[in-house]
Amino acid sequence: MAGVNRRWYSGMATTEDWWAVWLGLIMFLAGLTSIWGWDLVGWMAKTGTWVWGDFSWDKALKATGYQEWHPLLSLLVTYLVFTALTCLGAAAMKLNLKRFFAGWTLLFVMTWAVWIMGHEAHFKASVNEFDKYGLSWGLSLGGGFSYMLALVVGLVIGNFFKGFAEFLREAAKPEWFIKTAIVYLGIKIGLMSIEAASFTFELALAGIAATFVAYLLFWPIVYTLSRRVFRLSREASAVLSSGISICGVSAAIATAGAIRARPVLPVMVSMLIVIFAMIELIVLPGFYTAVAPNQPIVNGAAMGMTVKTDGADAAAGAILDELMRANAEANLGVVWQEGWILTSSIVTKIWIDMFIGVWAFLLALVWVYKVERQPGQSKVGVIEIWHRFPKFVLGYLLAWFVYMAIATLGPELSGTATQGAEVVEGPMRKMMFMLTFVSIGVITDFSKLKGMGKLALLYAIALFAIIAPIAYGVAWIFHHGMMPPTA
Repeated sequence: MAGVNRRWYSGMATTEDWWAVWLGLIMFLAGLTSIWGWDLVGWMAKTGTWVWGDFSWDKALKATGYQEWHPLLSLLVTYLVFTALTCLGAAAMKLNLKRFFAGWTLLFVMTWAVWIMGHEAHFKASVNEFDKYGLSWGLSLGGGFSYMLALVVGLVIGNFFKGFAEFLREAAKPEWFIKTAIVYLGIKIGLMSIEAASFTFELALAGIAATFVAYLLFWPIVYTLSRRVFRLSREASAVLSSGISICGVSAAIATAGAIRARPVLPVMVSMLIVIFAMIELIVLPGFYTAVAPNQPIVNGAAMGMTVKTDGADAAAGAILDELMRANAEANLGVVWQEGWILTSSIVTKIWIDMFIGVWAFLLALVWVYKVERQPGQSKVGVIEIWHRFPKFVLGYLLAWFVYMAIATLGPELSGTATQGAEVVEGPMRKMMFMLTFVSIGVITDFSKLKGMGKLALLYAIALFAIIAPIAYGVAWIFHHGMMPPTA
């Protein structure tokens, strides 16, 4: 077990997971100052809905708080603030700072250009807003169109402009961006908990129960399939089973480290995870919306258990949230509050992420003391659970519980606290989602599937014939009938 003697604070200044916490908490604290009447986040830019043929910066863009600012000044300050913070993190993580800065700048410009285009009224406006914008038709996709457009742009770059994609790769960090967004999401959950505390509690309990049941089934079934049918080695089967059953790349790497697998195994499995996650991201939100439009929470929970990697899951949950709310408003005559469907996806994923450390620890024990049985083998310390624990979850939970505490212990502060919180959990969180979509596309190269036919076939069978059906069945059992609060 390499690194078994690491200190508990190892990586706090140098790892992506911790820097998601720091970026998240910096803005969390900045937004929290609205309690004292300060506005430290009002410079943040946000997109507005505009109509083709009538474009103006005042309609397409605006500052969240400093209304007297020109929209482009707000966007410039947004760029400067987040560039300073991300470059600080990049330097601490020993990335190539010059390449990161250049790549980040291009990603930022592309992301905002796509985001503004995606808010054109024919794509975004709901059926109830057609008269407002003078429309005779529209797709009514809400913010989901921006996410899908960002993914398409990224995939085009990643697969057809590979030189450009390689240049952007130093800054295209979808896991970092999405983990930061999830910390911001903790603020949104806190605000939503104020309005619907009992539903939030019910959702959390259902999520942990569903996750526990699902993963008692996923891992042994996939492991047995790998060993008995595809005749893979123990280590290959374990790495693949963890990657597809628990939480994608993180679980594959954690498992490989725990059992001392050959370095090539987590690399190959990680490629499959990322590529298949893109397929799920493109297919599942629309599929779930079409086949079960009246089961939003079931769909979200199933998404959380099916889509691997935090980035792809949160991205898919965000698209699902937008598509299902738009469909419900147009066809079911109900307006659900934004964020609850995404939350149901994130909650199950959070429980899964927290499970990685425990599972890696248990596998390490099995391999060290049962499979390898080497005399004099180093003991595996319980501290390994902490080292495997996804640290960004700490930021998410802290933001959630702080806003719940404000509502409970200082309800008179709720109004002022909400002002800053809405900027962070709104435009900042969505910007990080948009950056994630573009970055995921940039680093996804479908040509890497060549030469992995047997492993890819096993992954596809396990994902679509085992994981997806079981996940949906379990989600149905524990979440059937749960509905988001209405707007």
